[in-house]
Amino acid sequence: MRAVPTWIDKVHDRDKVEQCIYDLAFKPDGSQLIVAAGNRVLVYDTSDGTLIQPLKGHKDTVYCVAYAKDGLWSPEQKSVSKHKVNSKITCCGWTNDGQYLALGMMNGVVSIRNKNGEEKVKIERPGGSSSPIWSIAWNPSKDEHNDILAVADWGQKLSFYQLSGKQIGKDRTLTYDPCCVSYFSKGEYIVMGGSDKQASLYTKDGVRLGTIGEQSSWVWTCRVKPDSNYVVLGCQDGTIAFFQLIFSTVHGLYKDRYAYRDSMTDVIVQHLITEQKVRIKCRELVKKIAIYRNRLAIQLPEKILIYELYSDDSSDMHYRIKEKICRKFECNLLVVCSQHIILCQEKRLQCLSFTSIKEKEWLMESLIRYIKVIGGPPGREGLLVGLKNGAVSMTDRQTYSTHKLLANLLVFIQEPNANSVAWNTQCEDMLCFSGSGYLNIKASNFPVHQQKLQGFVVGYNGSKIFCLHVYSMSAVEVPQSAPMYQYLERRMFKEAYQIACLGVTDSDWRDLATEALEGLDFDTSKKAFIRVRDLRYLELINSIEERKKRGESDTELFLADVYAYQGKFHEAARLYKRTGLDSRALSMYTDLRMFEYAKEFVGAADPKNTRMLMSKQADWAKNSKEPRAAAQMYLTAGEHLKAIDIIGEHGWVDMLIDIARKLDKAEREPLAKCAAYFQKLKHHGYASETYSKMGDLQALVHLHVEARHWDEAFALVEKHAQFKDDVYVPYAQWLAENDRFEEAQKAFHKAGRQSEAVKVLEQLTHNAVVESRFNDAAYYYWMLSMQCLDIARENEERKEEMLKKFKRFQHLAELYHVYHSIQRYTDEPFSSHMPETLFNISRYLLHNLTKDVPLGISKVNTLYALAKQSRTLGAFKLARHAYEKLQELHVPSRFQESMDLGSLTVRSKPYHDNEDLIPMCYRCSTNNPLLNSQGSVCINCKQPFIYSASSYEVLPLVQFYLDKGIGDEEAVSLIDLEVPCIDRKAARWQEMSSGESQSLKLDDGTEDTEEDPFMAKLSFEQGGSDFVPVVVSRSVLRSMSRRDVLIKRWPKPLQWEYYRSLLPDVSITMCPSCFQMFHSEDYELLVLQHNCCPYCRRPIDEPN
Repeated sequence: MRAVPTWIDKVHDRDKVEQCIYDLAFKPDGSQLIVAAGNRVLVYDTSDGTLIQPLKGHKDTVYCVAYAKDGLWSPEQKSVSKHKVNSKITCCGWTNDGQYLALGMMNGVVSIRNKNGEEKVKIERPGGSSSPIWSIAWNPSKDEHNDILAVADWGQKLSFYQLSGKQIGKDRTLTYDPCCVSYFSKGEYIVMGGSDKQASLYTKDGVRLGTIGEQSSWVWTCRVKPDSNYVVLGCQDGTIAFFQLIFSTVHGLYKDRYAYRDSMTDVIVQHLITEQKVRIKCRELVKKIAIYRNRLAIQLPEKILIYELYSDDSSDMHYRIKEKICRKFECNLLVVCSQHIILCQEKRLQCLSFTSIKEKEWLMESLIRYIKVIGGPPGREGLLVGLKNGAVSMTDRQTYSTHKLLANLLVFIQEPNANSVAWNTQCEDMLCFSGSGYLNIKASNFPVHQQKLQGFVVGYNGSKIFCLHVYSMSAVEVPQSAPMYQYLERRMFKEAYQIACLGVTDSDWRDLATEALEGLDFDTSKKAFIRVRDLRYLELINSIEERKKRGESDTELFLADVYAYQGKFHEAARLYKRTGLDSRALSMYTDLRMFEYAKEFVGAADPKNTRMLMSKQADWAKNSKEPRAAAQMYLTAGEHLKAIDIIGEHGWVDMLIDIARKLDKAEREPLAKCAAYFQKLKHHGYASETYSKMGDLQALVHLHVEARHWDEAFALVEKHAQFKDDVYVPYAQWLAENDRFEEAQKAFHKAGRQSEAVKVLEQLTHNAVVESRFNDAAYYYWMLSMQCLDIARENEERKEEMLKKFKRFQHLAELYHVYHSIQRYTDEPFSSHMPETLFNISRYLLHNLTKDVPLGISKVNTLYALAKQSRTLGAFKLARHAYEKLQELHVPSRFQESMDLGSLTVRSKPYHDNEDLIPMCYRCSTNNPLLNSQGSVCINCKQPFIYSASSYEVLPLVQFYLDKGIGDEEAVSLIDLEVPCIDRKAARWQEMSSGESQSLKLDDGTEDTEEDPFMAKLSFEQGGSDFVPVVVSRSVLRSMSRRDVLIKRWPKPLQWEYYRSLLPDVSITMCPSCFQMFHSEDYELLVLQHNCCPYCRRPIDEPN
């Protein structure tokens, strides 16, 4: 730090008596200085010290002057408020925000008050009244988190306090009585003056940095010009001294590490590449800095500290103290090496060890201006010394290529306006120098490359130039393009590669690779192409190197290949022709689709090459999205398959059929491809025509089957029976997939695959049961039973087996049909069935469940539904029975709570069933229990009950059988006869016994009876344990009305079944397909809902 006087003035009164300068104040913009001199106030121009005007009016001495920044005494108060204090006030100062005022007093107390004058903090100094507070100042820095107050007293102490009154650090001892304290605008430094007749510069922490202008009397006041490095002093003898403080840059650089002084007492080491920084706090004035490899030397006023890095890592930024040299040195320059420090004192160089032992000394012929360590083994480094007279010297510790350095330095010295120079540490042939706002880069003996740059260069490492501008060091990335191209112009490819390695752009790398390739320097070109990752050129170079290993040496051929890769096709073609390889030129042009140029290299009498050229031109047209032209070219070249592919992919059917009709039938492959495309494009007529032309009947059959053209397929099968399986099996599968099971059955029959039809249905049925689709399972079982009936009718050997299956499947169909409603009731939240229906269904299911319960049917669900509906309908006895049965079974947890509650509450109900629910036998009028251990038959007459397939109520029907010798057709004709009622009286019921069977016979007789013989017999109470069926004769058949008889017309080999309605007013409908009985109203409603029979799914519009 240096203090340079700008101007000095001395103030006298009229009698030439010196006037003490008690206070100074700068205008906020720094353009004027206000001086309190005697009883006058003087206004100075700060730029040159000119007295602008004296301000008179004070009758006594002026002790204090200040500028009001806002122009008002107090914005809030109209008048000035006054407050008494218990000691004389010597100084005062407002905080930055104007909220608090600090008062320094003669009794050594600092009082901090708010704007209302109320004391908030009281600071009592240890010296008391013997250490009056003579000057205070608040730190104006905006970066500080707390307001900091500097206090100087005449106990020769400097202290710092927070607004709360807490002291910061310890007291700083002064060697004089301080009269004034002033902060720099940003609060980084403090200026103090007093009885030592000088002003001193301190850090914001109170560390003394140096002297600012020694005077001949006490310095009573000092101020810092706003936002500048100018300081003004006011003295006892009237002297006003205006100084400029110049802070010199103290720094050091080694490669990419830059160390510099910060805040005068700290050292910051910056890694210029990674931008990492580390701060070393020395708490004393840093005078010199030197850095070399892992060493850092810092000179303080009384010692030199040697630091070293913790590790050898190039990015490590952690330093630790290695040695301390506790001696005071006066030197101009400081250099550190691995084991020594070098001190420069004007012409003298001294080499000291880290233990402060002087090992060597040099005396130069002129003043030393610059020292640089140029490397070497530890302890034997070489030094480059620059002298004021322009000479450059080398130390004798190491041999070095001095001539090259001196030659380059000579170039630098000859350049005008050059103020700094740096050699590239990675390339000895390059240096850079700066001056006049420009950066100059020089490689070898080529012309200088110039660009704008502020500051001056201090280092050059690879592509980075380290530039110091004012106090800031920055790393500038400079592409080495210009020197690289200078080497390329002289075809010095290896040197250009070395420059490129320092840092150039990708385009520069590509230019280097291309130039080296054209110059046939394959090694350099290969390394450059590796940099840009161009695999295409690397493959070319590798192929050329392989050819060279095999003995090829024609450089023109190599260059032709290079030109071809670079897109210089005409130059490549000329070289190919010159080397006698016209075929390569032809291949190149055809690959490039430059067919007009290719024709120049095609021999006129070589049709093979012409076809090849035409084919490649067609390939190009295809890839150029001109498929129609490509197809025509392929046809011209005779490549029908490629033409057919293009035409087929674009769906040009007219062109395709034209080709198919022109092709000979012996050309099967193109014809087959045409047919395949016709099939893909859904033009089955053209495909059929093509297959017919080929005579491929099997493909024709498959075409009809795939297109579902069954009539054409059947026609082919009639002529060619060997394709029977190829047609009927897919046909049957298609029918089965479309739920046309009857037709599928016939198709399987025709194909001789009866068992497959049954297996398909059995699998469908099993899947439906597993997936809980019980309605579908019932339907599939019914279909299976009907198929078994068909097989039994056609296959006498399997008749008995199929009839057994028929009965089993019919039974399963009814069970699953019924259970579908139970399952929906228990699993779904709502049910569409009435309670009576669910009640009847549950009873029916329990009557028909044998010991082997079918897969998927849950006895628990059935009993649960029965218990719930029985309780609802008043059948409490049955409900209690159902709950007791449930107790014996494993009940799901979702039913457990409801079941437990129901079984408890039902016990509070009477132990009997609602009589309205008791089923009655329509044959013997016997009331039957709700649950019958004998099944769905009357407990008295053993007559089986006939149920409605929707509500499962007992229908008023009785099954009767025909007398021997009466056929079905005769029986139907007799029933259709409407005979008078008197004829009915002739019939009589007769009980007949023959062997083990019993029967009731309505015999022809002449005895008159008023009642219907059928009805009369039904009213007879039958005893015995065996069921006696009703057998009717011809006369009884004639007495029946057609409206009262329902006939199940089962196909062969089954017998028809006859039923008589005992309540003609009850309308009953029977499905003509599945022969299930319904109440007519229920059936009509269900058919309207489903548009088919709810049991067999027969459509309503299907004929009987």
